[in-house]
Amino acid sequence: MPNIISNFTLSQKIVLICGLCSALPVAVIAALSGFDIYYTLFLILLTLTFSTLLSRALTKPIKLGMQSLETGLLNFKDGELSSLLAYKNNDELGKLCQLYNQTAKQLRQEKQWIYQRELMLDKVLQSSPQALLLVNDNNTVVFSNLISRSLFNSATRLEGMQLSKLLENSPLQLVAAIEHGIDGLFNIEIENQDSQTWHLATGEFLLNNQKHHLYIFKQLTRELSRQEVAVWKKVIRIISHELNNSLGPMSSMLHSAQLLANKVDEPRLARVFATIDERISHLTEFVQGYGKFAKLPQPQKTRVNWQNTLNNLKNHWQFSYEIKNSHNELQADQTQLEQLLINLLKNSHESGSNANEIHIQVEFVPQACVINVSDCGKGMSEQVMANALVPFYSTKSTGSGLGLALCREIAEAHQGHISLHNKIEGGLNVQVSLPYS
Repeated sequence: MPNIISNFTLSQKIVLICGLCSALPVAVIAALSGFDIYYTLFLILLTLTFSTLLSRALTKPIKLGMQSLETGLLNFKDGELSSLLAYKNNDELGKLCQLYNQTAKQLRQEKQWIYQRELMLDKVLQSSPQALLLVNDNNTVVFSNLISRSLFNSATRLEGMQLSKLLENSPLQLVAAIEHGIDGLFNIEIENQDSQTWHLATGEFLLNNQKHHLYIFKQLTRELSRQEVAVWKKVIRIISHELNNSLGPMSSMLHSAQLLANKVDEPRLARVFATIDERISHLTEFVQGYGKFAKLPQPQKTRVNWQNTLNNLKNHWQFSYEIKNSHNELQADQTQLEQLLINLLKNSHESGSNANEIHIQVEFVPQACVINVSDCGKGMSEQVMANALVPFYSTKSTGSGLGLALCREIAEAHQGHISLHNKIEGGLNVQVSLPYS
């Protein structure tokens, strides 16, 4: 019997209790009064019918309120917070339903706020210059941003991929860094491109009661290059300052000595002074060249007319050129851009290439203007290519080692980059990429 009663709803239990509480007194009174058994049963049935109808009428609002609460809680369970309860009677259940509606409204506002915050966070992570990779304990990628696709050589989204499958087409140094799983620096060697320096930071945390691994990859190549160039610039400024302090007095004393030598009939002194003057002039020009690299001003950007720029250069250097997608335009420092091209053309003419095989191609691609300066000379060995952009490094006996370093400095001042590539058919191709302003 208790098990059967426990299966009744609350309203059914109330109806049952009301029926029993009303039928028992009638049965007792009828028995004490000596009523006929049929008359007694009639009274009991009449009492049960009346009490049942009355209790059902009284419990109907309770039933409706409980059903409303049940529907609302099921909506909560399904994550649906937009539905409100229509039960508004001025009783205890009405107050509960009112509290439910207030709670649903507050939760809906908090959900919208969290959703907006998640959108903002996703926007920040997707545009982050750092590559992010979140992997669960089943080694499945659950989150990645756009730059991580480039790092892992993937043209599609990484979410849902197994980490082992993802690493199949990745550089070996990257695979080793992830398998090692320890924070630190590593280099990625890419064929026909400069070596890239990356920093890996790892972390573990619980998300939805499941362990996740977070990998953060930061590109340090440009930052390290900037620090290296900053050190070189500081050294150059110190050396230039000391040399200028010496060259000024030396030039003044030489002029005085030449005036005194005019009174002496000794032709050898003229040759000595001429040699000294030549070396002072050469050293002054040398220092000024280094000073130009150390004190490169901020670019003063204007619209570049490529047709005029390249035609002006052809008055001094022999080369051919081609301009693609010329409907786009580039904002750059005209003087610095011409200096960059002059340095590259000078290197091409000194590479042993025929002048008619030196070619400049200007192509406008999405987000950038790409300049390719190519020749058919000797190209570069791996060792030379690895150091070609470093200040003071030169394979020429009379070279200053600043030509390509200045080109890199100009490219990076325009938020671009420069890279060197040996051509399969022989020769060198220097590629400069400058973003649109």
